[in-house]
Amino acid sequence: MAITAPNPVPSPYTWAVGRRKTAVARVRLSPGTGKWVVNGREMENYFPIEALRLTVTQPLRLTETTTKFDIFVNVTGGGPHGQADAVRHGVARALNKVDITLRPKLKAAGLLTRDPRMRERKKYGQPGARKRFQFSKR
Repeated sequence: MAITAPNPVPSPYTWAVGRRKTAVARVRLSPGTGKWVVNGREMENYFPIEALRLTVTQPLRLTETTTKFDIFVNVTGGGPHGQADAVRHGVARALNKVDITLRPKLKAAGLLTRDPRMRERKKYGQPGARKRFQFSKR
């Protein structure tokens, strides 16, 4: 006799993780009116630069769902630009989970692809990844 797990209770939230450089964003989408909370603060306070807010909201504007979801984000690591890109990636992945018909638009805009570019490590015997100490012949 096989033991089966009880059916899980469907969650009202859709979770996704977005990453960029060293930033990791955990995004939670729920049906709502378009409210944003990033690390317990409003998005306008957390991302004060307009360009970052445009980056973060790009998936919603592209799919015309700006007022359909409330979005709660926990983001750590990296700087403001890396965090904004991580949030954008997480929101796009969450939208893809919510409605698979949005996938072609998100994919064509490159929002579902994780940007693999990372900072190159510093090497020993030199001040940076590529820069060398000044060479003296004599």
